[in-house]
Amino acid sequence: MEQPNNKAVIVGVNLNDRPDFAYSMEELRSLADACNIEVVGELTQNLSKINSSQYLGTGKIEELSALAEGLEASTVIFNDELSPSQIRNLESSLQKRVIDRTILILDIFAERARTREAQLQVEVAKLQYMLPRLVGLRESLGRQGGGSGLKNKGAGETKLELDRRRIEEKITVLQHELEKLVAQRQVQRKQRLKTGVPVVCLVGYTNAGKSSVMNALLNRYMPDSNKQVLAKDMLFATLETSVRSIELPDNKSFLLTDTVGFVSQLPHYLVKAFRSTLEEVAEADLLVQVVDYSNPEYKRLIEVTNSTLKDLGADHIPMVYAYNKTDLTDERYPQVDEEKVYLSVKQAAGLEELMTLVKERIFQDYIQCEVIIPFEEGRLVAYFNANAHIQATDYEPNGTRLTMECRKADYEKFKHLFAEPIAVE
Repeated sequence: MEQPNNKAVIVGVNLNDRPDFAYSMEELRSLADACNIEVVGELTQNLSKINSSQYLGTGKIEELSALAEGLEASTVIFNDELSPSQIRNLESSLQKRVIDRTILILDIFAERARTREAQLQVEVAKLQYMLPRLVGLRESLGRQGGGSGLKNKGAGETKLELDRRRIEEKITVLQHELEKLVAQRQVQRKQRLKTGVPVVCLVGYTNAGKSSVMNALLNRYMPDSNKQVLAKDMLFATLETSVRSIELPDNKSFLLTDTVGFVSQLPHYLVKAFRSTLEEVAEADLLVQVVDYSNPEYKRLIEVTNSTLKDLGADHIPMVYAYNKTDLTDERYPQVDEEKVYLSVKQAAGLEELMTLVKERIFQDYIQCEVIIPFEEGRLVAYFNANAHIQATDYEPNGTRLTMECRKADYEKFKHLFAEPIAVE
């Protein structure tokens, strides 16, 4: 069969005048672009409910067919998840390849997944998407090449040979392997929790700059660590959780976690598949929501992120906001407004302010104190030098006087060994 070109028309139904409809269509363009599809046209329709058989009204189908033909588009991309019968009917009417928003996102995830866990999660999600589409979709799926028809040409025929039972068995096998990886990561997480080191999670909409924030903080506080993460100006550059330890000059440290970006209308298969990855978020001590402040729709993107966090059971965790890309706006930066920091990672401006806000939230269990440690307990001096912020050290007849900021738990643990007097703030 002749390979189709990469031109597409995007189509959306604006149900009951959705306030975010225009942005969701713009986002669909970005998703298509991420799949290397050239969007050459757009068609929308205002409806009170979606047509159950063909998504659009009959008149609009004729208009769409003429538009796609005139623009020489081989593909039509719909802004909602289509049912098997809708795909079949649309392809019959349009004589074009028909794909939906869900398979676009699944394709992007499949291409970007790097770790075994991410690859398994995407594969399970794709199989769950395919399962209800096997019956009566053989011809349609064959034309699509097993997915969007953009990658793995010919994979469609292979998948068509799988009946429902074999796909269900494969999902079971993959989920079993996934459970082993998740259990392994939970053990690692429990070990981290035992250390008492605070965990800070970067969350936010896809392409807001989370990985760039992580790299900027690593560059500032751990310049020799060589532990940068992938940061690209594209949707879903990060698909797996990355954890890095940030060691601060005052001997405080915390774990910084970079997570997959959120998106509106994220396929429920993916929310379910990636729930285990995002469990890191639900156990964090602090969330830093990175916001693309240069995006005119940034408030709506915050709403989507907050809604996703609620679904994950993480809406109770304290949060601060990093308004990134402020250099592309007229807003003054760097500046702090309560729990918000206006910054620019690109200009390396506002990172200190963000770190100050983070430290205020996660190091509340620290106290300022002045203690005298008897000379025979010299090991404690070494311990506090490694684990506290020592501001002054003086030697007196009965021991070493330390003026410092330390964990309250450490102070309580060793206070019976201190010589008098002891001053605490």
